[in-house]
Amino acid sequence: MGAPFMLDQHDANGAFPDAALACREPNGLLAIGGDLSPGRLVRAYENGIFPWFNPGQPILWWSPEPRAVLTPEKIVVSRSLRKTLRHHPFRVSINENFQQVIHACAQPRAYSSQTWIGKEMKNAYIHLHRLGIAHSVEAWYEDQLVGGLYGLALGRVFFGESMFSNMSNASKVAFVHWVKYLHAKGFELIDCQQDTQHLRSFGAVLMPRAEFIQQLRQWCPIPAEPSLGADFHSFQQQWLASP
Repeated sequence: MGAPFMLDQHDANGAFPDAALACREPNGLLAIGGDLSPGRLVRAYENGIFPWFNPGQPILWWSPEPRAVLTPEKIVVSRSLRKTLRHHPFRVSINENFQQVIHACAQPRAYSSQTWIGKEMKNAYIHLHRLGIAHSVEAWYEDQLVGGLYGLALGRVFFGESMFSNMSNASKVAFVHWVKYLHAKGFELIDCQQDTQHLRSFGAVLMPRAEFIQQLRQWCPIPAEPSLGADFHSFQQQWLASP
């Protein structure tokens, strides 16, 4: 039997098939079914796999080939964005309101009336946040949440899930603050999942899936920072004050 493989919903400890067996078309579809329990989600990400499905569909698990990734130390910040950063238009925070961020990310976009972040996905990642695995980054303007992103931190890898922006440059500013912070905390890789021009503008590149999974095996086992975000304010002060 080939991909997509069927996962047992009642076997939360079941192993995933090898990501190398994922479909070529649609690119990366590996498995169907299972659940979104914390243990299964963590195992998925550690093996280069993530869930992505529309509300009403069965859970679909993906591992695209190649994979879009960003090395924190190699982030590219455009001249115009650097100018915006110098003016400090937004207050950027970490884990201040995860639920509000994921709710905003779930809202339909101007180019589509659909969203893949349904109630089941929201609840799963809110649970991961309460366990200290999922994190949010917020951009505030006059006490209003205007941009942000969320994802998972496992070892020295951050797996980006989604971002949103209700004001020009809000999510970009939040993203740059976060990537600079991750670099300072010793993170080695950011999984961008999908290849987009937006992420490429920040320096994201395509990595063969086999190399990506090798990187995960190297960096995910290193114990994750237990208080990721606790020293974010002091980091911001030092970083923003630097030339």
